[in-house]
Amino acid sequence: MNTSPIPQSRYLACEGREIHFMDWVPATPNGSTVVAWHGLARTGRDMDPLAAHLASLGYRVVCPDTIGRGLSQWSPDPKAEYCLDFYARIATALVDQLKLERFFWVGTSMGGAIGMVCAAGPLHGRIQQLVLNDIGPRLADAAVERIRSYAGHPAAFDTIGELETYFRTVYKPYGFLTDAQWTLLTESSARRLPDGRVTPHYDPAMVQQFVHHPEDYSLWDTYDRIDIPVLCLRGAESDLLRADTAEAMRERGPRAQVVTIAGCGHAPALNVPEQLGLVQRFLADANA
Repeated sequence: MNTSPIPQSRYLACEGREIHFMDWVPATPNGSTVVAWHGLARTGRDMDPLAAHLASLGYRVVCPDTIGRGLSQWSPDPKAEYCLDFYARIATALVDQLKLERFFWVGTSMGGAIGMVCAAGPLHGRIQQLVLNDIGPRLADAAVERIRSYAGHPAAFDTIGELETYFRTVYKPYGFLTDAQWTLLTESSARRLPDGRVTPHYDPAMVQQFVHHPEDYSLWDTYDRIDIPVLCLRGAESDLLRADTAEAMRERGPRAQVVTIAGCGHAPALNVPEQLGLVQRFLADANA
């Protein structure tokens, strides 16, 4: 009998917008669900390795595409909707419709920021534990400028092969990925332009978040209200989550457990045994 989890591609209307997500339903459920949320210019398919691993252990894993990314609808009102508050409203609508009363949250970069906002606000008491993958309550200014410089003007190429070469360069800080994982990363986050070229699969207007909501990622007050266990994974060479910020996260608010991941910058890909094991053991502590 095949006990491998089979992910389902699904769509739901959340806050009036069509949101796509991959729903990894385990063959033998353990009764727990994980919401795994991707980073700023990425898609939920980045969470495939983590989702496959956790689903094999009995977790249901829900991996959304944020509005304006992947297969989710682009916002008709970028100024108002590309911000953490609206993302948190979408997340709340999604878990409400899925009837998830209690669940874990694993968020990479922006996905972790959404998790912090939700854990301290609309989903307080429902998120059991929070994993922040290379994200904290304060972002390094230089990293924000780096992200704005490429995310607001996505590159375009004639071929998928050229796009993969580009991704291998800009996402080198993710750490080790197999050739197959690089190809999946590329194929699951590519779209064709009217002229036939390929470009990353997101709405360039999403970068307006940093213009119209400049304090969106200043989250110390939010972080200090979190009252659940928090695991923070920091890439040793991260230019986004500074070491002093990670250290402060140990001392205030939920007093996060901070683990530094060697050989990675922003952000660890959550795709190798060491990283998968860290998340697995942290989530298992809830049932210990």
